[in-house]
Amino acid sequence: MSQQTGHGHHQNTAHSHQHHPDAAHGGHHDHTHGHHHDAGDIDWDVMGPQLEQEAEVSRPQYEAAARWIAGLPTAPKVRRVLDIGSGPGVITCLLAEMFPEAEVVAVDGTPALLERTRNHAERLGLGDRVRTHEADLPEGLGGLEEADLIWVGNALHHMGDQRAVLAGFAALLRPGGTVALVEGGLQPRRLPRDIGIGRPGLEARLEAINAARFEDMRAALPGATRETEDWSALFTAVGLAPQGTRSFLLDLPAPLSDRARDHVVTEFARRRQMFEEELTAEDIAALDRLLDPDDPAGLLRRPDVYLLSARTVHLGRRD
Repeated sequence: MSQQTGHGHHQNTAHSHQHHPDAAHGGHHDHTHGHHHDAGDIDWDVMGPQLEQEAEVSRPQYEAAARWIAGLPTAPKVRRVLDIGSGPGVITCLLAEMFPEAEVVAVDGTPALLERTRNHAERLGLGDRVRTHEADLPEGLGGLEEADLIWVGNALHHMGDQRAVLAGFAALLRPGGTVALVEGGLQPRRLPRDIGIGRPGLEARLEAINAARFEDMRAALPGATRETEDWSALFTAVGLAPQGTRSFLLDLPAPLSDRARDHVVTEFARRRQMFEEELTAEDIAALDRLLDPDDPAGLLRRPDVYLLSARTVHLGRRD
């Protein structure tokens, strides 16, 4: 499983809220949540806006993925969509915009995020087609109703038995329906290898810590079962026909917009806080300089900050 964030990212989820970064629909997963904290420790008044910010910055990737799905020759008429692990609902609403005849159901285990989804939908005039469904997965899988499109954005890897959960999704599909599985891709890069302070390769070391936490997270899930990450083979194993895989690039070169730069600052601040026990004193000092708004070498003032990532989407169809 990829250790990516999207929708945006995570509480301690052996259960739902699976993509807060990640999550998120935010994006590539930072397993900065759930390592030392559980869901009750998270301040959703703080995390909700951060997850929305991440999803909005990543929106071009999701728009491109939704257009790809909608344009497939085998695409069904989409009347109902399930957004699994919907987070604050940014991608839920995007799916409602991309499939204008569909009811879109945000499925998440965190009431505060479902409330944000409802508020977001109302602001966009989508309140008549966007619904919310509180459920911890996989336990709540049986409470979901059938759909034509099931969007699973960086959520499946928070399920112990991924094959069983994917089979559950397959059973919910109407004939011709599609599971869109967002897994894999490339971790974001935001800085050059050598930033002129500290030891070169800071971002790679942060990614290594994140990857180790990902493995710990997977191992601790109830019923954790190791799977070879051949998603086409897994689709076939649960009775779905693989319909292709594509990756979608987010390429925001330097200099970044204020919104994207603020997102980068937020992400580095989160790593600084949550990875402190694993970081060297030299890397902590470098991060402190990067996060200092008055330091010319800081993220808010340096001209070389960028954002480059890729998200991979795998499609499986019920014949």
